[in-house]
Amino acid sequence: MKHFTYQNLHELQSDAERLGASRVRFEEDAQRVRSILARPVQVGGLRVGNSIAIHPMEGCDGSLDGAPGELTWRRYERYGSSGAKLLWFEATAVRADGRANTRQLWIHAGTVGDLGRMLERTRQLHREIYGAADDLLEVLQLTHSGRHSAPRKVVPSHNPYVDAKTGVPADYPLISDDELERLEDDYVEAARLAHAAGFRAVDIKTTHGYLMIELLGAKRREGRYGGPLENRLRLLRNVIGKIRAALGDRLLLCVRLGCFDGLPYYKDPETGVGVPCRYEAPYPYGFGVDPADPLREDLTEVKQVIRCLESWGVKLLNVSSGSPYFNPHVGRPFEKPDEGNYEPPEHPLLGVDRHFRIAGELQQEFPDLPMVGTGYSWLQKYCVNAGAKNIDEGRIRFFGVGRGSLAHPDFAREALERGELDERKVCKTLTFCTFLMRQKNHPMGQFPCGCPPFDKEGYGQIMKQAVAAKRAEKK
Repeated sequence: MKHFTYQNLHELQSDAERLGASRVRFEEDAQRVRSILARPVQVGGLRVGNSIAIHPMEGCDGSLDGAPGELTWRRYERYGSSGAKLLWFEATAVRADGRANTRQLWIHAGTVGDLGRMLERTRQLHREIYGAADDLLEVLQLTHSGRHSAPRKVVPSHNPYVDAKTGVPADYPLISDDELERLEDDYVEAARLAHAAGFRAVDIKTTHGYLMIELLGAKRREGRYGGPLENRLRLLRNVIGKIRAALGDRLLLCVRLGCFDGLPYYKDPETGVGVPCRYEAPYPYGFGVDPADPLREDLTEVKQVIRCLESWGVKLLNVSSGSPYFNPHVGRPFEKPDEGNYEPPEHPLLGVDRHFRIAGELQQEFPDLPMVGTGYSWLQKYCVNAGAKNIDEGRIRFFGVGRGSLAHPDFAREALERGELDERKVCKTLTFCTFLMRQKNHPMGQFPCGCPPFDKEGYGQIMKQAVAAKRAEKK
């Protein structure tokens, strides 16, 4: 079903009001959009030059040893030229068994030099276009993919509903407390290498169903890292504390936090629409979910965690939700599902509204901690109008774009110069990028991920190869 049929901003706003998406509002004046998005943001001791961020978008295009490949360099060269002042570098594994695919970036002694050179190239291009890069903040996202690691799943906690969706047997062994404690030091070493590469900030990735966020929902795990919230926070707390002990204030600490896990969804065989799994109530799993109604958020524990993060010295929070592996419509409201997946079970505007509702409540409760908002790409050319409105009303500090930056990497410069985007260039959330990310039948075990419709030069031929490989699998 086609949802985005709007001819103008008035039609979009009217439909949001009709659907009850009350947090989806827009700044209509182009000059005000320009001026709002141009506002600098103070992050710790750094004054970031404007209020536009590019989210960590994995390209799945590194080398087998974790170094950035040709397409990785190309992507960050484009981001360095984009005009956005907050560049959130994509998920980079802290050790080999934490990679989500064979071509995910991995920081270690053999790759730190390449990552540093790519970072400096990004800054150089930004400096050449905008005169300086001192107000550009680049964050390296550090991750362990947990149950989504390849080739061996590293499972921190059993949730029977997520297990069923992700193919994990009920008796699959969990990573032990001692292994988790050793993993803390892997994060510290990765942060040390990130600092050596020239990054001024790192993100301890805690979202999208990966290891760190799954531990936050591990209410039924036994031992030091499960059960009470204090234990579920142990890995995140210890990693942050050890990084600060090792590097002090030389490295700014950030967290991308999944603030609502939600439930796994399945494709209804008759309608093709996503339906939630059958679940017990009260629901005893997950993070940020209402136990009485896990289809809705409960931010009680989320706020407790954010208070801890502030007290531990975290200076920037990126607010996200859901998991691309079991409820993709929650994290990324889409117009069209990737091949084989379900049609959205709600109007995408309601998914955008959920993002804005959660982020807005958190930003207003923690006004001294700048936050980055998510969920804008489905709004297409009007995403900048929504971002400006949220910033102006104090419901977020940074307007962040993910998929939209793959389609239109110059969106930030266009927004700052014109106060609007060219409809012919913007992401239509047709999930070709997700399709590529899911394709593994490649000589290196993973197809690169990008935007074939709007970046044919980079990904047109790759898309043709991926489609051919997919067809060959079915024969």
